[in-house]
Parts: sequence; C-alpha cells; structure tokens
Amino acid sequence: MDPWLEPHWRDVHHRLCTYSCDALQPQVRPLRARLDERLVDEAENYSQARSVYPDVKISEPTRAVDLDLERTNGGVALAEPLVIRVESETTPESFIQIIDPTTGGRLVTVVEFLSPSNKMPGDGQRKYKLKQDEYCAARVNLVEIDLLRAGEWVLSYNQYGIPPQHRTPYRVMVRREHGEGQWEFYSIGLREKLPAIRIPLRENDKDATLNLQALIEQVYVNGGYDDLDYASAVQPPLSSEDAAWAAELVRQSSAK
Repeated sequence: MDPWLEPHWRDVHHRLCTYSCDALQPQVRPLRARLDERLVDEAENYSQARSVYPDVKISEPTRAVDLDLERTNGGVALAEPLVIRVESETTPESFIQIIDPTTGGRLVTVVEFLSPSNKMPGDGQRKYKLKQDEYCAARVNLVEIDLLRAGEWVLSYNQYGIPPQHRTPYRVMVRREHGEGQWEFYSIGLREKLPAIRIPLRENDKDATLNLQALIEQVYVNGGYDDLDYASAVQPPLSSEDAAWAAELVRQSSAK
C-alpha cells in the first residue's frame, strides 16, 4: 500500500467503492451490489484531520464603542476577539450494499472502505459507529477495509482482541453473521501487497472475492496517480526503516 495516496483519499475512496461494486456484481448474482452513501458534516473535524476542507472565515468584529458598557463590567475593558466562522461542509461518503431482490431488497452484506471522517472524532465517526450497531442488530455481514494509517481504530472488533504482532498499519475485518457469527481479520503490512479477501453473502452462497491490490492498481491508472510527489513527507511519518525502504523503491523506479 502506498501512504502517499492518503492526501488524495476523497478521490481514491470514491474510486475504490465504484470499482469494487463493479467487480462484485458478476459474482453475487442473483443478489445485487449497489453503491449507497451517507452524508457527513466534516466541519466538526476540521482541526483533527488534514483531509477535511471546510471553509473558515476570520473577520474583524464590527464594534460600536460603548465606554459606559465597559465601565459596568467592573471597570475592566472587555477584549475584542476575532470572530471565526466555520461553514459546515456536508460530504457524501460512499459504501457498498449487497441486497437480495428476491426478499424485497433485504440487506445481506455491507462493504466499507474507511475514510478519515470514520477514524477521526466527530460527526462521521458517530454515524459510522451507529451503522456498525445497526448492521449487527440486523445480522448483516460487515466487511471493513482500513487502508489509512492515520486515525483511531474503529473496526467493529476491539483491537486488544488482536495479537500485537498482527496489529499492522492496514487491516481488514470481516464479520460473518451466519450461525453464531464469525470474525475474520486480515493484517496487512506496509511493505506487503494487498490481499484478495473473501466477501460473505447468504449462508449457503459461495463467497465473492475482492482483489484489493488490483483495485488500487486500477485507481493509480484511472486516477492518473503516476505524478505523486515522493519527495514530500507523509503523515503519520514513516519509521526510519520504512522510510529507507520506501526511498529505495522510489530510487529503483526512477532508475528504470
């Protein structure tokens, strides 16, 4: 996985959802793979995540000086602050639903590519956690794909239930709702290719598959990401070992 893609995650996220839906549709018939979206108010997260771009306006206060008013406050003149107005930015956040049209459109499986708004405190994270609870209560299969190093752990399984050696920068959690329920965890290191993962459907259906590496390569080509600036710093910073490994990959690529 390429951490230099993270500043472009809005575009990457939309492409991943679209390409995944296209890849799943032929595999899930007679079910249907559909794109859906929720609206997230990102202004609440503006100080927490660099991927959020609300409009911020700073203005000088309009002030009519009233000396009598200042004297009524214990004789201490009140300081006049700058007024900062953050305009709310409501952003659509895509995800994939697999539904069963033979049962009136019952929801079978949801596939979520996590976004910064999911992983940072605020409206997006609250809405995402609410959806997790709703999926669990409705016994819907949930596939959570986290390809972002920044932010909190928000997967529906507690991170402390994962052995420390498997807590990698990227990860996938699959919650199956057949029988007593089953969890599947894919740990993905920075230096590894992304895996092909199983997507659960109805209890007697064969799993669909989603090749994450092929999807990211499609994003690179169709999104024109051959011009990424690999001389720029990434956030969170890479460890010294990973930074050296990445620099060597860039050097080898440039030498071709």
